[in-house]
Amino acid sequence: MTNDNKRPSFSIVITIKNDAQLLSENLPAFLHQEYEGDYEVIVVDKSSEDNTSDVLDQLKTQYPQLYTTFLPKYQFQSNRQRLALTIGVKAAKYQWVVFADINTVPSPQWLQELSESTGSYSDLLLGYYQKKSGNILLQTFDEVSKASTVVSITEREHANGHQGKLLRHLRGKYDFMVVRAEKAHDALRLFDCDIKGFNLLTKRIKSTFYNMFH
Repeated sequence: MTNDNKRPSFSIVITIKNDAQLLSENLPAFLHQEYEGDYEVIVVDKSSEDNTSDVLDQLKTQYPQLYTTFLPKYQFQSNRQRLALTIGVKAAKYQWVVFADINTVPSPQWLQELSESTGSYSDLLLGYYQKKSGNILLQTFDEVSKASTVVSITEREHANGHQGKLLRHLRGKYDFMVVRAEKAHDALRLFDCDIKGFNLLTKRIKSTFYNMFH
C-alpha cells in the first residue's frame, strides 16, 4: 500500500513462542486493518518447538505485509523478551513501532484509532483495551522517560507482564505500546529491569497514583 496521504505508518512487532494456535486465531486481526496508511506486522519467533513456523509460512502467502524473524534458541538466555523486541525494532521500517501481544485481538479500526492519537507532541503511548465498551484507553507521553515508572514495573524481570483482569489500567497492565521508531530503543531499556523490594513498592505506588489521574 502506498501512503500518499501522509498518514502515520506503523510497524507492529509481536514476539511469540509455541503459539501456533494463537497465531492462527489472532494474527489475521492485526493483518486485516481498515487503514489507508502503511503498516507491517513483524513476528519474532523465540525458538518455538511447535508448528509455529508452518503457520507463519502459510500466513505469509496470504499477507504480503507480514514479515518474520527469530531469536536463536541457545543464545541470550536472559533478557530474551527485550532481545526479541530489539530484533523486531531493527527490522521495522515505519514511523511508529507498536509492541503488541498475540493474546489480544484488535478491532479492524485499531490502527485508524492509533493514527488519530499520534502527533508531533507525543513520543510514546500505552494502550488499554476496555472489554466492556470495546473502546481503547490511551495514555500519551511526550517523552519516553515520563513513562518509565509504568513501563519498568510492567516489563520488569520475572514479572507476569500484562496478565491480570482486575484494575488493569490502575495497575499499569497495558495491552500494547506505541513508540516513535527513533525512540524505540530508549523504551526497550526500560524492559527486564531487576526491580525488587522497597524500590518496587515505591514505583508501584507512584505508578498507581499517576494512573488514577491519566
